[in-house]
Amino acid sequence: GCRRPRSSVAPMRCSEPRARLQAVVITAIAAIALLASHGAHARDLGVIGPVYPIAEPSLLEVIQAKLRQMQASGDLSRLQRESQARIQREVEQPAPVAGITKTTRARSFHFDPSIEVPYPIFDAEGRVIVAPGTRVNPLDTVSLSRPLLFIDARDTTQLDRAQRLLGERKGQVKLILTGGSYLDLMRRWKLAVFYDQQGHLTTQLGIRHVPALVTQDGKRLRIDELL
Repeated sequence: GCRRPRSSVAPMRCSEPRARLQAVVITAIAAIALLASHGAHARDLGVIGPVYPIAEPSLLEVIQAKLRQMQASGDLSRLQRESQARIQREVEQPAPVAGITKTTRARSFHFDPSIEVPYPIFDAEGRVIVAPGTRVNPLDTVSLSRPLLFIDARDTTQLDRAQRLLGERKGQVKLILTGGSYLDLMRRWKLAVFYDQQGHLTTQLGIRHVPALVTQDGKRLRIDELL
């Protein structure tokens, strides 16, 4: 239907028929599809306005400039000194093994070092000498040369106990620290001292308290957590 506007001068406006509205929509969709198809075959439309090259400094140049700036200000030398001091502290005083405490009650137990071979082991001529799934005990071929004594060198009572054991066994004990400075103890006691880095040995052997003495008992290892 038609509706006359309030102004008598303006022409009368009528609503578009439904068929014409559909035609307009279809035409618009066709136009969008046509533009999309032309976009797939892009053409050089020329240059509009001036063109400037992308100026971006290389990462290496930025790093070198930053290093020169730090060297001039003295920051580079300061960072080098701090890094050296931190590394020296970590070497001389490693982080204590987490979860290891001082023995409050004596405990003895055994550890079986046997392992199951997951893959075949061949000899020099390519023959299988150990089949997969075979259980192998290292103590069948090698022996524990010396007892292992685990202590925390920050505890003077544990150091005293270690000295007594070293005297009783005529020095035939391998000393392994779970805390404290192994370098300092090496200098003072004039003997080789080791450190249980990240607690690998104590975790594998099931040691939770120190001092702990590890000795060979047949085909097993005996662990005594000492008071």
